[in-house]
Amino acid sequence: MKQWHDELGVFDLETTGVDIETARIVSAHVGVLDAAGDVIERLDWLVDPGVPIPEGATAVHGITTERARAEGRPPRDAVQEIVAALRTLLRRGIPIVAYNAPYDLSLLRREAVRHGVEPLNEPSPVVDPLVIDKAVDKYRRGKRTLAITADHYGVSLVGAHDAGADAVAAGRVAQAIARAYPTELGIDIEELHRLQVRWCREQAADFQAYIRRVKDPLFTTTGVWPCR
Repeated sequence: MKQWHDELGVFDLETTGVDIETARIVSAHVGVLDAAGDVIERLDWLVDPGVPIPEGATAVHGITTERARAEGRPPRDAVQEIVAALRTLLRRGIPIVAYNAPYDLSLLRREAVRHGVEPLNEPSPVVDPLVIDKAVDKYRRGKRTLAITADHYGVSLVGAHDAGADAVAAGRVAQAIARAYPTELGIDIEELHRLQVRWCREQAADFQAYIRRVKDPLFTTTGVWPCR
């Protein structure tokens, strides 16, 4: 019987910054992994974001303004193609893995609106290894960046902060978590999507309560998932 992690779409963006309202796409990857975690389909984009790429962002992903302008796709064309690739995966019944999905999916939505492209509306099913890992291994100490979480589950991540490398690693982490927690995650993909909506809301509420207790009594955050 086919399980949700036997075939996964993978998606990641590298951008000009961390604010989903203002950041622009610099590179992107949409691919498909088989049950063994091998890449069987892939699409990659280098994008001219139309704005200068800050030095801090270049230090992370290595893409300069000059290279993006010389080699990158026009932003509207790239956004339209990225959205179409993800929409095609969902129509094929392939779940989309995105690590910290609200960042990538929300930023893509902002870019689609910015460039007059029809956005993905309520994308589903989505698999977010960050949310799932926090739910099934709630009390593990330490940070849960993609690199750290990949190492915890024995997944190799070479070339971190490359959209393709990060997307593929996230998909393999999702598969590794599914194998590590077959009882908790041996469910259909629609139920897993619904659970992640609840888990992310609960995780955000716990984080908000913690920050209000130890640092800022007025701190607020949102647990809306997978797109804000």
